[in-house]
Amino acid sequence: MPHRKVSWYKMDNASVMYSSLQTEEYSAIYRFSAVMTEKVQPEALQRAIDKVMPRFPGFRSRIRKGFFWYYFEPNKAPGPFLKEDVAEPCRPVRFNEDNNWLVRFYYYDRRISVEVFHAISDGAGTLSFMRCLLAQYLRETGVEVPNENGIQNIEEKSTAEEWEDAYSKYAVKRCKAQPLVKRAYQNIGTPEKFYTFNVTMGFMSVDKLKARAKSLGVSITDYLCGVLMYVLMKKQRSERPIKEKPIALSVPVNLRAYFPTKTMRNFILTVQPWIDPSLGDYSFEEVVSLVHHYMRIHCSPNEMRAAFSRNVRFQNNKFLKIVPRFLKNIIMTVSYKLKGTKPYSAIMTNPGIFKVPEEMQPYIEHMEVIQGQATVPRPHLASMSYGNIMEVTFSGTMKESELEREFFSFLVRDGIPVHIESNRQRPNGAEGGK
Repeated sequence: MPHRKVSWYKMDNASVMYSSLQTEEYSAIYRFSAVMTEKVQPEALQRAIDKVMPRFPGFRSRIRKGFFWYYFEPNKAPGPFLKEDVAEPCRPVRFNEDNNWLVRFYYYDRRISVEVFHAISDGAGTLSFMRCLLAQYLRETGVEVPNENGIQNIEEKSTAEEWEDAYSKYAVKRCKAQPLVKRAYQNIGTPEKFYTFNVTMGFMSVDKLKARAKSLGVSITDYLCGVLMYVLMKKQRSERPIKEKPIALSVPVNLRAYFPTKTMRNFILTVQPWIDPSLGDYSFEEVVSLVHHYMRIHCSPNEMRAAFSRNVRFQNNKFLKIVPRFLKNIIMTVSYKLKGTKPYSAIMTNPGIFKVPEEMQPYIEHMEVIQGQATVPRPHLASMSYGNIMEVTFSGTMKESELEREFFSFLVRDGIPVHIESNRQRPNGAEGGK
C-alpha cells in the first residue's frame, strides 16, 4: 500500500467485524491520552498532526460500503483537525460525518487525546502512532527528540509490512475449535440515557502493584484480572441467583509477541480465563492462580493460530462472499451477540507499558486509556502504565457503579492506595474524588 497508488484495499478480519457491528448503541472507538507536564499548545499540536499523518497511511483511511463488503480507501479530505475535548469521550463513529475520518484528536489543558476506530488499528498500532505524534509535538515546542526507542522517522515512507494483514498471513487451513464458556454471568445493569458515558479512573503505584503481584507469583495483568473476577464472583453471589453462572473475562492478547510482524493493523486475539462459582467458594489467591495458569496454557501460538484461522476461514467462505453486505451485517450481529457478549462477564485489556525516549520523559506526567461503549450496558476495564503510575479505567453506559467501587476498594484493602477521578455526578454535585 505505501509504495503504490491504490483506490481501495481489503479489510482484515477484525476490521470487518467492527465495521459490521458499528451502531449508535455500540462504539468500537478507544482513546489514549497523554497528560503532559505543561499546558498544551494547540497550534503546535495541529502542526504535529499534519506532519505525522502522512507517515501512517492506514490512519488516513475511510470506510466505504460495497455491495458485498465494507472496504478501505485513502481519505483525501481536509483534516483531521484538532478539537477542544468533549464531555463524552469515544462517541460512536458515523462513516459519513467529519469528512469520513476514523481518527480524532482532542486537547484540554494538559491533556492530548487520540481516539481511533478499531477497524483501522489495534492498541499496539495506535500507541506506535501516538508515540510519534507526541515526539513531533514536543519538537514543535522546541524539544529535541531523536528517532529511536520506538520513534519512527516521519520523513521516511511507511513500509508494506507495516500494513500487511497478519491474520491472513499466519492463518492455516486446518484448525480445531477450542471449547469456551457458552454463557457467563452477564453483569448487565440499567442503561443510561443516550449518550451518557460513565468513566471512572483509578491511579496507583506500579511499584506497589508489582510487589503485590510478585508476592502471589503472577504478573500485574494476572493480578488485575484476578481482582476483577473475584469482585464479579462476589457481585453475582450478592444477587442471589438460582444457579451461579461462570465468571469469564475477555482478555485481548497482542499476537505480535508470538508471530513476527511489524503490522500496525489489527493483530490481537482474546482469551477467556474463567471460574465456575457453582462448584464452591474460591479464595482470592485461588482466583489469581487460576488466571495465571490459564493464560500461560492457552496463550500458545498453536492454539491462538487455530482461533484466528477460523475467523479468517469464515471471512473467506465462498458462500459468504456472494451474500450482500446488509445480510452479512445481520449474520455478524447475531453471531456477536451469541459468541461476543454472552460468553463473557467483562472485558479486561492492558496495552502495557508506554515507553518513550529519555528526552520525552520529563514532559509526560501519565497516560490514560478508555474503551468505548459496549453493545450491552456493562463496563469495560482497561489499564496502562507510564513510569510509576498505573491508570485503570472503567467505562460504559451502566448507571450502577458497584463494580468499580468494589474493585478499587479491594485494591485499597490489599495494600494498594488508589486515587479516583470520575465524570459521574455525585449526589452533592461534586465530580470525581478520592
